Amino acid sequence: MNISQQLQVQKAFFQAGNTLPVDFRLEMLRRLYRQVQSREAEIFQALEKDLGKSDFESYMCEVGLTLSEISYFLRHTRSLSREKTVWTPLTQFAARSFRKPAPYGNTLIMSPWNYPFLLTMEPLAAAIAAGNTAMVKPSAYAPHTAKVIGDLVSAAFPPELVTVITGGRAENAALLQEKFDFIFFTGSQAVGKEVLRRAAEHLTPVVLELGGKSPCIVDDTAHIPLAARRIVFGKFLNCGQTCVAPDYILCDEKVLPRLVEALKGEITKQFGENPLDNPNYGKIINEKHFSRLLGLLDPQKTVCGGESRAETLQIAPTVMTSVSWDDPVMLEEIFGPVLPILSYRDFGEVYTQLQNRPKPLALYLFSQDRQRIREVSARLDFGGGCINDTIIHLATSHLPFGGVGESGMGSYHGKAGFAAFSHQKAIVDKKTWLDLPMRYQPYKKGLSWKLVRLFLR
Repeated sequence: MNISQQLQVQKAFFQAGNTLPVDFRLEMLRRLYRQVQSREAEIFQALEKDLGKSDFESYMCEVGLTLSEISYFLRHTRSLSREKTVWTPLTQFAARSFRKPAPYGNTLIMSPWNYPFLLTMEPLAAAIAAGNTAMVKPSAYAPHTAKVIGDLVSAAFPPELVTVITGGRAENAALLQEKFDFIFFTGSQAVGKEVLRRAAEHLTPVVLELGGKSPCIVDDTAHIPLAARRIVFGKFLNCGQTCVAPDYILCDEKVLPRLVEALKGEITKQFGENPLDNPNYGKIINEKHFSRLLGLLDPQKTVCGGESRAETLQIAPTVMTSVSWDDPVMLEEIFGPVLPILSYRDFGEVYTQLQNRPKPLALYLFSQDRQRIREVSARLDFGGGCINDTIIHLATSHLPFGGVGESGMGSYHGKAGFAAFSHQKAIVDKKTWLDLPMRYQPYKKGLSWKLVRLFLR
């Protein structure tokens, strides 16, 4: 069955109303939860083959977060699906006004290779909770995980509800030719632009989870040892192949020497004297990205790391200093274990340097100055972030996750995910036992005129 035929099967399934009962959605979520649990070892093995991830990291950053998101929907789908009564204006008396969440219908979920399991399963859980069908397209760059996802989905769901489409660019193009009711895409800005162009041909709504150069600001009040520890964790997790990883540090020059030394110490503490020999340190996804990252390194500015191993596609955690905005490493999203550091003299420079740049997916600020924290949070635009930590804002179902501007549009996780995959129908249920005559012609400037002016002000 080709993509067009499979989509027609899903359309018929949705139009028959099969996905609307909340009990059906909950049962599908339970099946998904059980399948993820039962295939944990397979998922770990696939992630190790694709990205070199350890079992611990695979559970912490992929399987565990997936189970947590499904658990959220198992607890909240019934309440999220209920109609919500809202205030009815006196001009519409007697009536009941309410919002009714409704699924979009047939959805397409396109996921990336860097967290191939998590970033497929989380939006899929939201789609199911909201009552949609889904076609799921995992990245061809993570083939082992894509295979596990295909097996898991076929065991958990009937194909008329969820179908996995594997393959590469040809399959992506074929999917984007179809008219879906909603598209959820996670990936690069370049591909996101193409998805948006193709969706516009059908006026299909989209959520785009993209990326960008996420800054990490360290001011002169920061707790330097703790900042270094948390920056190293967030930057080099998954070898830097994380959409919300700190892309670069913008540091007050007064504390720069201390921060550099603390970063070097933390890299040794967390990854060992020879990180490339650490069995829990992963690899770059493929040769193309490996070569690209090596091209961003400047040996003259490297103060830590820089070693690489072509046969295993590994690059050691690397820190670069004396970096300028014009260096190659600052001209694109790094998406790897390379951490450039820029400095500033006066904090006002931070606003000058960041406000005219593309809006990042994440922003991190290490500071103990509460006034500065409030000011940065208000003045700079970014998708989400942390104060005195990195990346953990995405690890909760109670915060929306998404970008702004060039880093994406729309958000998901928990309630926001349910909303992303839903349309809010606005309905007025007008009663028949009373019909106010003031809105009907012929219009007269008598009592009706006074009442209209009284009610509408």
